[in-house]
Amino acid sequence: MRILPKRVSTAPWAQKAIGIAACNYLRLVWNTSRFIFEPADIYDRVRPELPVIVAVWHGQHFMTSFLKRDEHRVKVLISRHRDGEINALVAERLGAETIRGSGDHNREFLRKGGVGAFKAMHNALRDGYNIVMTADVPKVSRVAGLGIVMLARVSGRPIYPVAMATSRRVKLNSWDSSAVNLPFSRGAVVMGEPIRVAAEASDDELEVARRQVEAQLNAVTDRAYALVDRRRAGDAGRA
Repeated sequence: MRILPKRVSTAPWAQKAIGIAACNYLRLVWNTSRFIFEPADIYDRVRPELPVIVAVWHGQHFMTSFLKRDEHRVKVLISRHRDGEINALVAERLGAETIRGSGDHNREFLRKGGVGAFKAMHNALRDGYNIVMTADVPKVSRVAGLGIVMLARVSGRPIYPVAMATSRRVKLNSWDSSAVNLPFSRGAVVMGEPIRVAAEASDDELEVARRQVEAQLNAVTDRAYALVDRRRAGDAGRA
């Protein structure tokens, strides 16, 4: 959903202003909401595994920068699309570094800078950075691409599916059904089990891992919304 004309939203001054405003708004949401973590010992569980690959669904990624702790070094994959400039500014102001390009592995991979981004993520993991990336195939909501499992295969690092949700939110009419989190909410952060991909994994095994990422992201998303909406897990629907 585009609010500003393209010629305005692509102007550097406008992107900077929007990014600063968005950053301040997200801080307001985080600071006025009470988040619970499931499992409660998320950080203790992940610490021995660092660095890791954090997988999130597109449209639910706005608040993930607040999961970073002082001891964490984080790089976030952000597209080269014009809206990515604003997302990159927000991520950097919230303490993460950015890698620009596509994380998927399809015919758009080269055009969108995917090869360079893939190498940059691999190098970052080798250097001790955690990688945060959306798992979706571009413009296809909640269908995981192969890019994230290929990264896990070459790096040897586990994938942790994560979802964040708030009780007060506005769902946008966008391809990814983005949820704009609102202040003064109940919040939940839910993490799934690690997904590991062997260095010698075949194409069939990569597909199995891709489906695991997709299924676990859907499961943690359902659970996060169940927690904030105070529904039973069995009653949770896709939000």
